[in-house]
Amino acid sequence: MQNGHRKGSSVKVSIMNEHLRKCIGCNEKFNREEMLRILKNSANGEIVLNPDKKTFGRSVYLCKNPACIENAFKKGRIFKLLKTKPDEFLKEKILSF
Repeated sequence: MQNGHRKGSSVKVSIMNEHLRKCIGCNEKFNREEMLRILKNSANGEIVLNPDKKTFGRSVYLCKNPACIENAFKKGRIFKLLKTKPDEFLKEKILSF
């Protein structure tokens, strides 16, 4: 496969996998539009829930299952991936979102 095309075929193969992202709680892949994006803004270090697509920074994705949200907070996994200090109010913000 080269440049998104199969050899000898004129049908384009999707390389982006239709924007699939992995949930950090359950490790399942979902379409990113169905997930909650949590971003650490690179400009000011602020944690933002579901920012617009133009905001840059370190981000993680969670499906909206409460069990996945619990798993993401176990052992501080979400804070390790975002490379930030633990915030006791972040979990409440996510659950109420």
